[in-house]
Amino acid sequence: MMNYLQRIGRSLMLPVAVLPAAAILMGIGYWIDPTGWGADSPVAAFLIKAGASIIDNMSVLFAVGVALGMAKKKDGSAALSGLVAFLVITTLLSTDSVALLQGVAPENVNPAFIKIKNQFVGIISGLVAASMYNRFSHVKLPDALAFFSGKRLVPIMSAVAMLVVSGVMLFIWPVIYTALVSFGKEISALSFTGAGLYGFFNRLLIPTGLHHALNSVFWFDVAGINDIGNFWSGNGEKGVTGMYQAGFFPVMMFGLPAAGLAMYHAAKPAKKKQVASLMLAAGFASFFTGVTEPLEFAFMFVAPALYVAHAALTGLSLAIASFFQWTAGFGFSAGFVDFLLSSRLPLANMPYMLLLQGIVFAFIYYFLFRFLIAKFNLMTPGREEDAEEGAIADPVADGDKFVSMAAEIYAGLGGDENVTSVDNCITRLRVEVKNMDAVDQRRIKATGVPGINIVGPNSIQVVVGTSVQFVADEVERLRNKSA
Repeated sequence: MMNYLQRIGRSLMLPVAVLPAAAILMGIGYWIDPTGWGADSPVAAFLIKAGASIIDNMSVLFAVGVALGMAKKKDGSAALSGLVAFLVITTLLSTDSVALLQGVAPENVNPAFIKIKNQFVGIISGLVAASMYNRFSHVKLPDALAFFSGKRLVPIMSAVAMLVVSGVMLFIWPVIYTALVSFGKEISALSFTGAGLYGFFNRLLIPTGLHHALNSVFWFDVAGINDIGNFWSGNGEKGVTGMYQAGFFPVMMFGLPAAGLAMYHAAKPAKKKQVASLMLAAGFASFFTGVTEPLEFAFMFVAPALYVAHAALTGLSLAIASFFQWTAGFGFSAGFVDFLLSSRLPLANMPYMLLLQGIVFAFIYYFLFRFLIAKFNLMTPGREEDAEEGAIADPVADGDKFVSMAAEIYAGLGGDENVTSVDNCITRLRVEVKNMDAVDQRRIKATGVPGINIVGPNSIQVVVGTSVQFVADEVERLRNKSA
């Protein structure tokens, strides 16, 4: 079950990765004309509306992305089926359709159906479509119907399946929606305390990949909060909208890089050079783009106490930013790029105070990490016993870097005899193996990867960083070559 949920989280990375495009377009548009929706500039209006076309249709992207990601093969018919499934359920459960089905006036329809085009329904549509692809993509029909065999059958079966799902959702969606709204309201009613609790649990769920479920309640329009969409569209309250985003900037731009510096200073002298290369790259990724996994996975499992402290500090950061009503937003993550682009949005409120807060948090992270590492002798990178020297060896660089790295990682995983499937998210290789005992973790770590995560008896994640796609492609090439 956990592995299935993690696969969903991985699949969501494809549509989520589109958000930076929306952030750039809308950010530049608001930079040109910060008064709102480009009323004083056709160029600004063009850019803002172009970005909104992505933000406003995230549910469709979720349906397509999840269908593609959860299908056994990355095939276009799976993606098309995700779109078909989404169109069926959102049309059947639109306000006018529900009014007709229930025999009531449109204004008497449960308000839940006004919000039927949401990311939650998008995910369900994608899951149904992927299931139909996995089940029917190789089915051969009788000769008279042969044209509809195989992959052509998948969108048809997806549409049929969504008829059933729509019938069920007609009754349970109002219940689900009400529960989600109640949960969101309970947290949001806690004001800055609620923002802090959200930030804390957001980080705690990172190792499982289930933070996406929590994020969807607060960042998207599932429970009516839609913090990202409202912030970028300018529909909200200045100093309040954006409260579930702003506090991440001090942590990702300043706190985590400072934590990396602390781990570098705590490393053994003979290993400082190797640790420096790791922390410098991971720290820059965190500061500039807001991609934190390379840094977080460097200490998440070797020093879980540090990670709990990191989660608590993230919650504290969101609570402080919310308390003082300092707001900024992001389309992808809380890095410098999104900060710069969002700082002139209409709902941005004293965003540069987040930089001051970030400097303070950098000192807190640095000295707290140094203290905890020394006090409890935590085995952060560079502090391993000599027997683990290979864990932070210099990254392979002979020939093509990614070719060499992929070959070593694949060999460390056990190669063709042990690896059953390989996929990747934004920073990690996600691998299924027959026998975990056949995995040589030291050999994998010797390639310079930030970390390894064992998530099940047959599931392992190799944290590579933002260049993971190139490594994954090379691993897949090795598998196909030997097939």
